[in-house]
Amino acid sequence: MPQALKAIYHNGAFVLQTAFELPEGTEVELLIQPLQVISPPISSTETKREFLKSLVERMQHNPIPLNIKSN
Repeated sequence: MPQALKAIYHNGAFVLQTAFELPEGTEVELLIQPLQVISPPISSTETKREFLKSLVERMQHNPIPLNIKSN
């Protein structure tokens, strides 16, 4: 039965984000799913402007870490 696990690709290896036990040498198949970005249904130009401004501010306050360490 297929089971979905999340992983991050780091330094040439997929690092699982959740604990999962597999016997050594188990063959697995990885399906890469691109992130889907869906625009919010905003029709007003001013509302879009405010939304984007808020989004940029949140991104600036929560930057992506540069040093990702695997366990």
